[in-house]
This record gives sequence, C-alpha cells and structure tokens, in this order.
Amino acid sequence: MKKALFLDRDGVINHQIVGGYVTRLEEFEFHANVLAALEILADSFDYIFIVTNQQGIGKGVFSQKDLDEIHQFMLNNITENGGRIDKIYVCPDLAKNNSTCRKPNIGMGIQALRDFPGIEVSHSVMVGDTESDMEFGRRLGLKTIFLTNGNQDKIPKADFIFNNLWEFATAQATIC
Repeated sequence: MKKALFLDRDGVINHQIVGGYVTRLEEFEFHANVLAALEILADSFDYIFIVTNQQGIGKGVFSQKDLDEIHQFMLNNITENGGRIDKIYVCPDLAKNNSTCRKPNIGMGIQALRDFPGIEVSHSVMVGDTESDMEFGRRLGLKTIFLTNGNQDKIPKADFIFNNLWEFATAQATIC
C-alpha cells in the first residue's frame, strides 16, 4: 500500500499572484517554511506530486519554457533542502474548455495513478487552497486538506483545515 501526497502549487508551495500568474522565475516566491515542510512530508509519503492548473500557457501569457524554468528552480530548492517531488502534472488548458485534466476534473490524478501503480487512494491526500482542489481530491477519493493561508473568509468543505503547509506537515502523522 503506497501513500501519495497531491499538492496544488500556487497558494500551497509558493505565493499566488492574485488575479494573475507567476510568469517568470523572479515572481516565484516560496511560502514560509514550505521547504522544511516538504522535508518532513518526504519521510511520510511514498510519492509526492504537484497537480497544477496553468491556463496562463493556454492564454499565451507565458510559455512552457517559462514554466519549465520555474519548476526546475522549485525542484532544485526542494531537493537541496531535503524534500522531493516525484512528478509535476500540469494542465495548460483554459478553464472555459472544461478539459479532463483541469482541476476539479481528475485527469491529472488518474495519470498519476497510472504512472505510479499501487497507490492506495483512501490513504492518500490532496492539499490545496481552493474549492477546485478540494473537489479534485473528493472526486479522486483522497483525504482533503484545505490551507487558508490566513484567510478565513471562504473555507470549502474539506476533511481538515490548516493555515499553511508547515502546519499540515507537523500535524499530518496524527491524521494520515
């Protein structure tokens, strides 16, 4: 039985640009304690995936090359700090197209389950900061963890709620 951790990127790993996109490396900024949290989580989960909607590519706001550069920087920092990401799944499709890969649809999750056989979804977790992330987790049969990032205004239905990834990482042994 393999446990997997599915993470959204913007708002979970790095600061989200409200109303916009992280389009260049200079705009990518890790949330506080994320690297330490990922080091803890690397010991607790067999697989760690990022599942991220990136419709800025579909809109032509930034390129796949730009995104690859951001992700390589992110992965290097995570690895250098004792964490790991086993694979990043990206959906570049526009929201209006209702693509099967775009969260809350579960295409990226299904692909991860195909790529990494033996994952027990009932013991796996989705961590995100939007209703779309929570719906993705529910549809795939995962436990759902909602991160408020200090914003208590709109909290969707989730199995557990934490302020940030660090809080989840330090508490997850008791809930996973």
